[in-house]
Amino acid sequence: MDTALYAFCATAGWIALGYVVRLQRQHPSQARRAICFGLGAFAAGVTVAIPPIASAIDQVSGLPNLAKVMAHAGALTIYANAEIMLLHFALPPATAAARARKWIWVTASAFLIMVGLFAYTLTYDDPVLLTVEYATNPAVTAYLLIFLLLGLFAYCIDITRLCWGYAKICGRPWLRRGLRVTAVGATFVLLYSTNKIGYLVAYWAGYQPTGERQIAAVLVTIAALLITIGLTMPAWGPTLRISRRWEDYHSYRRLEPLWRDLVAAFPELELDPTLRRRRAAVRDTDYALTRRVAEIRDGRLALRPYMDVRVTALAEQFAKQAGLTAEERQAAVEAAHLACAMQRHRAGQMAAAPQPTDELHRPEGGYAGEVAWLTLVTNAYAGSPVVLQTIAATQALTVESAP
Repeated sequence: MDTALYAFCATAGWIALGYVVRLQRQHPSQARRAICFGLGAFAAGVTVAIPPIASAIDQVSGLPNLAKVMAHAGALTIYANAEIMLLHFALPPATAAARARKWIWVTASAFLIMVGLFAYTLTYDDPVLLTVEYATNPAVTAYLLIFLLLGLFAYCIDITRLCWGYAKICGRPWLRRGLRVTAVGATFVLLYSTNKIGYLVAYWAGYQPTGERQIAAVLVTIAALLITIGLTMPAWGPTLRISRRWEDYHSYRRLEPLWRDLVAAFPELELDPTLRRRRAAVRDTDYALTRRVAEIRDGRLALRPYMDVRVTALAEQFAKQAGLTAEERQAAVEAAHLACAMQRHRAGQMAAAPQPTDELHRPEGGYAGEVAWLTLVTNAYAGSPVVLQTIAATQALTVESAP
């Protein structure tokens, strides 16, 4: 059974790698490059873990356990790439780079120790395997514990935490779903590690339970498929027509807080009031979303005379104190500008130091990128403490400058 499961995982991994490599050639990006490296390591690692292939590698090389060490190297590589990608998603660039370097050094050091322990087992007169059945051998136990506790437990706990945390604030729906699926897959890796450690303890205690390989194969298969699906979902998810309609409607609803206030300030922006009815928006979701995006942009243009250049410095200061990523910081600054400008508009006060005339922020990714950007801005507008702090500070400046 484990041969069939590992072969199935390897096939899925190579197919996913080919799909992502093709996308990387068409639309290069740092995140997609990291996924390519991770999926490549995963597919290669699972392939050499297939029992017949692993036995052939060991026999040809004359080194018992070589295939297992190669498979473990592939597992550590995919988790390291997923970790680094998530750190750059969820943290400010400098913090993410520092933490990524720490993970790389720790992982490289741990793997070097694992290789040293593997080399040490080659000096035995009676060969041993790097499996739980040989847990009473100190070198085997040390090797497995380093791999399970550091390589899997530490990585997967952090990956799960980062995935769920970033999914809550992510503006791209399919990326958000992919992060959640990846988090569930990492949870199954934790179950795999727990299962292995339980068998290690049992063998150390003198018991010889059976079924470890079958349980591990099932858990690895589920985890591998979920992680593969989660990492590739942002690429293929938006191409599904039915899901795209649902996603457009979801985006239409998420943009409502900002759109509602802008239309209240400038009623002439709303060209089709029938779209306020949910049934009408569902019937023609693409048109409804397009109108909402256009009206938000028109509202932003109408507010430009009320946008004060001092708001930028205040909002950036509060966003930096909040530890936001670069994209979140930019969205929070934009949301703060809109909120403060609407307050000035209601009070009939033009900006004391108007913003210079410049082009609006144009995110990458075409129309989909525009929707994702405005969703981030709306989320910040509706609930970011940076916006509230900027409004309070701007009101204080207005009072101080009043005659």
